[in-house]
Amino acid sequence: MSSFLLTLHIVLSLLLVAVILLQPGAKGGGLGSSFGGGGANTAFGAQGAAPVLAKITYYVAACLLATSLLIEYRVVKENRSVLDKLPEAKPAAAAPKPVTPTSTAPVGAPPATPTGATGSPKK
Repeated sequence: MSSFLLTLHIVLSLLLVAVILLQPGAKGGGLGSSFGGGGANTAFGAQGAAPVLAKITYYVAACLLATSLLIEYRVVKENRSVLDKLPEAKPAAAAPKPVTPTSTAPVGAPPATPTGATGSPKK
């Protein structure tokens, strides 16, 4: 449930940024006119898309506030701080020590030479 709330919170925050950037400013246009939004006057009437985008902004901001409060409520309900980290997973069991090969040659015996080796360097 908490991962769903966090995902929803992030999506709402990105949507709020997008809706705010699409709104026309004091000099008109806004970011929406960059993407061919000049025809908004005919689609949304004489006032353009400003009232529709303003209402969408209010609703998205209210939803963002609600998710913020829900996330904080869940953190307080679990009796932990926002800055606390979740308990870490237990480390896996210690790996066994590597097995060292044991030699079957008697102690003090010279090392075996590969078959076919003469032991004398070629000249």
